[in-house]
Amino acid sequence: MSTPIDVLMWVQPGTLLLDLAGPAEAFRLANQALRRRQQPEAFRLRFIGMEAECASSVGLQLSGLEPPPESLAPGSWLILSGCRSKAPDEPAPSSEQLAQELAGERWLARQGQVLLREGGRLVCICSGTLLAARAGLLGRGVRCTSHHEMLDQLRALAPEAQVVDNRVFVLDGPEEQIASSAGITAGIDLSLHLIAQQCGEALAASVAQTMVVYLRRSSKDPELSPLLAHRHHLHAALHRLQDAICAEPARDWSLDAMAARAHVTPRHLSRLFAEHAGISPLGYLQSIRLERAEQALARGASASDAALAAGFSSDQQLRRTRQARAAAGTRPTH
Repeated sequence: MSTPIDVLMWVQPGTLLLDLAGPAEAFRLANQALRRRQQPEAFRLRFIGMEAECASSVGLQLSGLEPPPESLAPGSWLILSGCRSKAPDEPAPSSEQLAQELAGERWLARQGQVLLREGGRLVCICSGTLLAARAGLLGRGVRCTSHHEMLDQLRALAPEAQVVDNRVFVLDGPEEQIASSAGITAGIDLSLHLIAQQCGEALAASVAQTMVVYLRRSSKDPELSPLLAHRHHLHAALHRLQDAICAEPARDWSLDAMAARAHVTPRHLSRLFAEHAGISPLGYLQSIRLERAEQALARGASASDAALAAGFSSDQQLRRTRQARAAAGTRPTH
């Protein structure tokens, strides 16, 4: 049985509650979906901070926080949530509070460097990117982002980093070890992307469905991947069928087989797809197979192997499908 990834969520006074709770719920729901599939959980959530309890951005008291550990397990993920901006009329922090903040930054600087060297992942949500910058974790050329109101501040704190505007999230570093997102709900988009990388697109889509949110696949493309497109609906039977197709695109998915999986007639299935997904069942299947083949080709597979793994009868059929898509104005993603 594989060991769950330690996901350590940094909590500080004024932590934006949605920055914290949104990603945490996404990881929890991913574990829940894995248990339902009788698979081991992928994530172990831990909440750490310099104080055992503190007030969140909305005043809700957060307690039971672990102290920062002396060392992090190799492969851990460290998530830095955003923090509310202080109001102009708020009193200046006390010397004790400043000392706590400084101690926290020193821990982050020390452990963050070790984390990245040992194959871990640094995840910054909203103004959590500023915290990473103050800890010296965003060095020369690192691509990163933050809430749009904080980009200039981020540039000042990390002058050698490459700050990216107008992105939901940005990934950089070896194996995308450094991830950062824009404000508030963008942390959910980023978390879903990380879940998809770790657990598969179908499971991430099921988490997004449960959370009733849209799912963004890529930091480079504002459009949805074919694996995640046509899913902005709440029809449970269609989602189950789409999950099954994404999980096994090479299966013999005739219209009758798809209808049987959805427990409807083929005619009714076509109506459901048109109404809720905006595409035909076979058109959806073809888009999934084409995306799977494109991914395999990008990994270096031969055209023949990519075609068969995705469910095409031959590399010639794959080539004809790609050409038809290109002629229609829909270019391959890779």
